[in-house]
Amino acid sequence: MRECAGEAEEVALGATAADRTFPELGYDSLALLETLSRVERELGVALPDEMLSGAETPRQFVELVSQLVSRRATGDEPVAAQAS
Repeated sequence: MRECAGEAEEVALGATAADRTFPELGYDSLALLETLSRVERELGVALPDEMLSGAETPRQFVELVSQLVSRRATGDEPVAAQAS
């Protein structure tokens, strides 16, 4: 996520960063789209817009991605969420 926002991996964000909103962390819409694209490309899951809009913090985003990866692994993923 840091790379997509243009931050170096070495930057220390602290324990509370996962629960701060994306705007508080300096993420703009372009950084979020890049993060979304990278997740879809590297993990092979598509995140529907309506699901993504509910992820306001990095923790929520990671939990959403984790759920979709788990569903995909068990074959329980909705067709609309499958990557092509």
